[in-house]
Amino acid sequence: MLDWEHIFATRSSRMRASEIRELLKLLEQPDIISFAGGIPDPALFPDAEFKTAYNDIFSGPQVNAALQYSVSEGFKPLRDWIVKEVAKIGIDCTADNVFITSGSQQALDYLGKLFLSPKDTALVTWPTYLGALSAFNAYEPNYDNLSVNGNRTPEAYRETAAKLGGDVKFAYLSADFSNPTGETVDKAGREKLLALADELDIAVIEDAAYQHLRYDGEAIAPILAMDIAAKGGIENTRTIYCGSFSKSLAPGLRVGFVIGAMPVIRKLVLMKQAADLHSSTINQIAIEHVASRGFDAQVAKIKKAYSERRDAMLAALEKYMPKNTSWTKPEGGMFVWVTLPEGMDGAELLAKSIATEKVAFVPGRAFYADGSNANTLRMSFSCANAEMIDEGIKRLGRLVANADAEQQEALPII
Repeated sequence: MLDWEHIFATRSSRMRASEIRELLKLLEQPDIISFAGGIPDPALFPDAEFKTAYNDIFSGPQVNAALQYSVSEGFKPLRDWIVKEVAKIGIDCTADNVFITSGSQQALDYLGKLFLSPKDTALVTWPTYLGALSAFNAYEPNYDNLSVNGNRTPEAYRETAAKLGGDVKFAYLSADFSNPTGETVDKAGREKLLALADELDIAVIEDAAYQHLRYDGEAIAPILAMDIAAKGGIENTRTIYCGSFSKSLAPGLRVGFVIGAMPVIRKLVLMKQAADLHSSTINQIAIEHVASRGFDAQVAKIKKAYSERRDAMLAALEKYMPKNTSWTKPEGGMFVWVTLPEGMDGAELLAKSIATEKVAFVPGRAFYADGSNANTLRMSFSCANAEMIDEGIKRLGRLVANADAEQQEALPII
């Protein structure tokens, strides 16, 4: 067999299989209670609305355009709809500031390609979205821990990056109900982040995949909206907003978008032309049909379902988890982040859990750029009903308690 390794580019050595994508295979096993996949519940998809949309496309004058090549920027009516939608949350832009991607994951890949040269530094939260690390890794960066509380100086970031042989290029974060922790950055934290970015003269990549999934608490303006308000217009901003229809409408159509200043959008369009020409035209048209006819009603439906499941998971954690275990209490999104007793390993716990308790989750280590904090795990409540959540957390709590007891027994007596 041919040895390909010496032919592959050096960047390929940083490509890793996604632990989450592998765990999704467990969803096919009927005896597994899975809290692993951070995916929307297919039972909540607006399938009837999409059936109508595609029927309308194929029976009307749009069919030829829907099946033809299209512009790289994206379907103009969809971009117009996005402009009107984001205006509601303070993002004042035009369709020229909106670029359609094949899911927001493609946006992260393009932005990594646009900004990162080998040895440059990306600032990411500890932990951060695993898919972002996977996208950025191909461009051979270093990572530094982004503190949204402002307890590190711009010079400290700059000096660390210089020692590693590059420059700080951007700060990446999900400010609302982040994947994996479910936590939200408050207004003060967003203001400090923008001040840091100004001092470092870097971009801010705002991953807003869960923007619409707030269940309680007061909404906070997106970082881009705050940047626009402070700078007097989107063309003066350094924030790049990445949105998606995957969590609100349907992920299988792979339609996401980027909003930013024109110099950034123009570069992204050139990348699109070189990579895949344009996102699926027919899927963009279908998304526009469904969104324009009933986006608010769809969001209200999924928020009701997910908020009830979030409440069920928090109640079950309180009921069944050992006292020396802690977890986040998200105001929205799809995730709860659990911190296990010190010394416990989430990956080892998962292996025991699958074998004995038939409960799946995602070990937390993969979400840290430095592979630290093994005693953490991510729990998703989006695809489990209240009964499954209660039973699954009951089993998991029993497993954690037993593992902790075994760990305590193994400690030396002083």
